[in-house]
Amino acid sequence: MNQKLIGSMFLAMTLLWSTQALSEEADSAEPPQEASTPQATEEASTPQATESLPSGLGWRVVRVIEIGKSGKFVNMVLVDLDREMDKTVYSAAITQICGKATDFCRIRFWTQERFVPEKVSPTPEQLKVQKAEFLFNKAGGIRQTTWSCDVNPDKTQCVKY
Repeated sequence: MNQKLIGSMFLAMTLLWSTQALSEEADSAEPPQEASTPQATEEASTPQATESLPSGLGWRVVRVIEIGKSGKFVNMVLVDLDREMDKTVYSAAITQICGKATDFCRIRFWTQERFVPEKVSPTPEQLKVQKAEFLFNKAGGIRQTTWSCDVNPDKTQCVKY
């Protein structure tokens, strides 16, 4: 089998297992690392807007926005409010949206559609109610999920956006 496929499958299984374990044992997660990625000021919607956007049990992509003209995109995802603290929902979205990504993938999560940004850079109000963010950037050596304190109440492992 192709090593990239095997690696992707292993990563997906690891993500699913780890988020399941995290929901059962809150103290087993590592503290999030800070990550900063430059964002272009010019933003555009993707051609995917006319196609059906990805969705799954407890989540759906509301929009996908290109970062400037970089060819890199931010997926804006809505999580069902009643599944807000279920990390397996976030993991499933990450696996489906970013499972085949080889260089870059970014997902931001909300539980209220009215707060889902129409631009790459959220407003302070939108950031305040953001629930989580996943970032994979091979060039920067980053692969991490950061959680709001609403989703992960452990103050040592959550971020106030």
